[in-house]
Amino acid sequence: MAYDFGFEPTNDETVKAEIRLRKAQRLLDEDKCDEAIEILTELIELGYTPALTELGICYLDGKYFKTDYFKAVKIFTEAAEKNDARAKNVLGFCYSKGKGLEKNLAKAVEWYTKAAEQGHAGAQCNLGVCYYNGEGVEKNLSKAVEWYTKAAEQGLAQAQFNLGNCYYNGEGVEKDLSKAVEWYTKAAEQGHAGAQFNLGLCYEFGNGVEKNLSKAVEWYTKAAEQGHAQAQYNLGNCYYNGEGVKKDLTKAVEWYTKAAEQGYASAQLNLGLCYENGRGVEKNLSKAVEWYTKAAEQGHAGAQCNLGVCYYNGEGVEKNLSKAVEWYTKAAEQGLAQAQFNLGWYYENGRGIEKNLSKAVEWYTKAAEQGYARAQYNLGNCYSNGEGVEKNLAK
Repeated sequence: MAYDFGFEPTNDETVKAEIRLRKAQRLLDEDKCDEAIEILTELIELGYTPALTELGICYLDGKYFKTDYFKAVKIFTEAAEKNDARAKNVLGFCYSKGKGLEKNLAKAVEWYTKAAEQGHAGAQCNLGVCYYNGEGVEKNLSKAVEWYTKAAEQGLAQAQFNLGNCYYNGEGVEKDLSKAVEWYTKAAEQGHAGAQFNLGLCYEFGNGVEKNLSKAVEWYTKAAEQGHAQAQYNLGNCYYNGEGVKKDLTKAVEWYTKAAEQGYASAQLNLGLCYENGRGVEKNLSKAVEWYTKAAEQGHAGAQCNLGVCYYNGEGVEKNLSKAVEWYTKAAEQGLAQAQFNLGWYYENGRGIEKNLSKAVEWYTKAAEQGYARAQYNLGNCYSNGEGVEKNLAK
């Protein structure tokens, strides 16, 4: 790429400028901002445009100066006019987010395209995302794959991950699980947590690669240690069940806790179960209720049902049949058979709610149709006795 130095630079001068820029970037990462800005200023005075773009990033991120999107955009525009691909990419980002100028997705695509055609990997990936989501341009999954591929082949981890997803789901390209694994691996080896998690899934279920539970644990661990909540949950399951790793309930609780504290509902449910049953942690029913509640409030049907049981039995919380019915109803309406059965029983016996035999039959039927044996038995009794439904011995 040609840079505007304000004079005709030699290759040596270009290399020296690039080295100086990298030093400035390193200093910024180390919070040695005064020294970094001094270097950037020198390079800008020499006409080295990438340094101008880096200065704009400082205003965008508030790394050295107070965040000033308008100033950043002004700098990026100047650098883009001098043909700096990175500036064009960041200008596209500013348009996509409405930072320093009015949000305009079509303009974002325009700038991403300019940068992408210059070979900027980040812009190629961003352009792929635009085509994938139909943002600022008509949705076109084949085009998305085309741009992801260009960026992925340059080694951009996010693009490799996105391309892996396209191959995995057959979006914009023929479905190919082994190709998905290939791209996930490239991204995972660069430390991309999402790719590490997906690769763990592939090894766990033998998708696109031979099933290998210890490999699944290896990749889940890498993602989990980066804070990936679902990987933490899956790793907890591996320790809980002794799959791919020696069974260790304490470790399972440790990983469930990490995921639960990030708000991952399934982990909150499992952590509640561990506290309820004293698995890997001292039994604590009030703690169980606490975690069930967090998951239930996110709409997790299993947690809603378990919370209903806690209110019914007064375990970890004061007994409250109306509350039990409330939570069973939420779970039952999501199709959870056990909750449908419990709710049917409450209607049949008038517990926490007015007795209503036809309602009991309605909920028993829903659970019975899912193969829930106790509901099938109770529904049979209803037909046998003509309770809540017309008597029908054949039924």
